[in-house]
Amino acid sequence: FDKAGPFSGKLAAVEFNGHYGYIDTSGKYVVNPQFDDAGPFAEDRAAIKLGHRWGYIDKSGKIVINPQFEDAAAFSQGLAAIQLAGHYGYVDPSGKILINPQFDSAAAFSEGVAGIKMGHRWGFIDKTGKIVINPQFEEVDVFVNGLAPVRSEGRWGFIDATGHYVVNPQFDEASPFSEGLACARLGGHWGFVDKSGKFVINPQFDEATSFADGLAKVVVGHRTGYIGADGK
Repeated sequence: FDKAGPFSGKLAAVEFNGHYGYIDTSGKYVVNPQFDDAGPFAEDRAAIKLGHRWGYIDKSGKIVINPQFEDAAAFSQGLAAIQLAGHYGYVDPSGKILINPQFDSAAAFSEGVAGIKMGHRWGFIDKTGKIVINPQFEEVDVFVNGLAPVRSEGRWGFIDATGHYVVNPQFDEASPFSEGLACARLGGHWGFVDKSGKFVINPQFDEATSFADGLAKVVVGHRTGYIGADGK
């Protein structure tokens, strides 16, 4: 393949001779290469591009939402962000627009809310499209276990579902929580903080990824390894 995406829902998007299709875990084509671009499957739908427009297919490769959007993201919690006439809104799996395109950018739903951008600021909406946290942040990430990383004045902190800071902005970068810890960068190095914002694994890594199955991948210099929640 010329390009290959990650597996999700036991299928992966691949590019061959300028067209995208989907393979299963044995490497066999389930959906023949026919699209101009393609995203990963999520909730039995994948965004695909034909010409200059995006739509969605099901796992058999059948187009279930006709290509009509300028941009289209993966489904999450039953909704997907799409772009129409330069603005972002959300569709359901049948393609019905549930939240009218009105935002300058839009992220995936998580824990019932999604990050949206109005002007130069990000806030959050609920599934009806109502703004629940006013646009005030330079950047946001998804809610996990009731907390979301947000950037304000160049620093990252964590807010709760009401929009109040639980961890004040102090990090150079921060990721969503996973297994009770979040990656955070300070002074050029990555470590891990708990929900109070305290470093439980001090910043010492050149790169770090979130915990999964009790382990986190870390890089120091040219060496890569895995640590447990105790930092060892």
